[in-house]
Parts: sequence; structure tokens; C-alpha cells
Amino acid sequence: MATCPSCDTSDAVANDPGAAPYGNFINYYSFNPPENRLSLIPATLLRDLGHRDGGDEPTLILDVGCNSGELSVALYKHLVEEPEQKSERSTVHLLGFDLDETLIERAQQTNPLHSNISFIQLDITEETNQLQEYLSQQSCSHFHLCLCLAVTMWVHLNHGDLGLLQLLSRLASISHHLLLEAQPWKCYRSAARRLRKLGRSDFEHFKTLKIQGDVAESAKEHLERQCGMELIQSFGSTTWDRKLLLFRRR
Repeated sequence: MATCPSCDTSDAVANDPGAAPYGNFINYYSFNPPENRLSLIPATLLRDLGHRDGGDEPTLILDVGCNSGELSVALYKHLVEEPEQKSERSTVHLLGFDLDETLIERAQQTNPLHSNISFIQLDITEETNQLQEYLSQQSCSHFHLCLCLAVTMWVHLNHGDLGLLQLLSRLASISHHLLLEAQPWKCYRSAARRLRKLGRSDFEHFKTLKIQGDVAESAKEHLERQCGMELIQSFGSTTWDRKLLLFRRR
């Protein structure tokens, strides 16, 4: 995931895949393949949430910080039965976005389901006009399911405590359901250590963050107390010891 208003780090990341201070790893799915999440997410999730493919209303999924799109496509195929055969008739649509233009170009080029999956370049920390335009085009006021997987840490490190809370509030405001995977604090330390090892400047906010420790619990408290959402299910933890938490708008 990439979230910096003025970053053009494609060359640096290409030369050193570890040099991704905004989470825009060029080889992300080689070390964290989609199966790590999909094995925990039931294929019946959309039906369980009350959404039926082929109905009168579209079902909209938003993938925040989609990187090069492999997980977006894999998740769509996981949740939608026989997507290749009925792509033109399916009413389930997925929009993925990332700040990194190079990753989005790769996602667009390798997208096998253009009728139902779209990718755009967007910085969620700056504006959401493109998301509102997409919703308007679909005649919907909210996304039915929003995925925010391994994104929170990068926003937190680059935009501070306020940036993290604003991200959660913004996603809650446009989503009926939010599937959240927040990186634990040990990942923050690893990311900071990796930057120092590469001889690069430390994250601007790392040493001043007040939200530490159990970041997922802090996110849960904010979503429930400030955003009108409630935790309805935990799908367990990934192989990287990150909880997958499903929230619903009250």
C-alpha cells in the first residue's frame, strides 16, 4: 500500500524491494500470497452479509491499498461463483486503489475481469472524490464491503495518530462492512529498523506515536466509539499473526 502525497519511489523500490516506506512493495505477493488471507475468509461471506449476486442492486467491494491487484482478483474469484463464466451478468463489482501509479498500471494490465474489477490510482489520505464518483455511477451511497488489509501501519507511520484515525473514520463513512487487518506494533519496529538498515531517514512520526501496543484494539475502539460501527466477527489471525476483524455499521 502506498500513502504519501508526493512520493515517486518506483525507481528506488525497483532497485531495492525493501525500500518501500509507504508499503508499495513491488514483490508483495511473493512473500505474502493471497492464500494467507483467503484461507480465513469464508467463500460465502457476501451471502452471509445479505448480498446476492445477480440481484437488482449491485454489490460493491472496495480494496484499500490494493498494490498490484493479485489479492483483489483472487478475493473476487473466492467470493463470486464462476466469475469468468458470468462476468457480464454479475452484479458484484470490486474497485481497488493504491497510491503507487506503477503498481496500479500493473494491476490494470493483468486484470482478467475488466467488466467487474477496476483499479485506480488514489491517495486515501488526501481526498475521496473518486470514490464518491464511483458510488454515484453505481447508484449507491456506500460500499457494501471495504477491505483494509495491512494498510493501517503505513498511514500511521507517515501521517501520525491523527492520520490513522482519519483513515478509519473515512472508511467507516463510506462502508456498510469493513474487514480490517491492522499490523501489530512489532511490524512498526521492523519497518523502522529496515529503513535504518538501508541508510534512509526514519519515519517522520514513528517516535511520537501515542497509539502503540495493540493497534488493532485501538482501531476497534475508535470504530465503535466514534464511527458507529461494531465488531461482528473475527476470522482468526494470518500466518503473520494479524487479526482479520469484520465490522458492521450499526
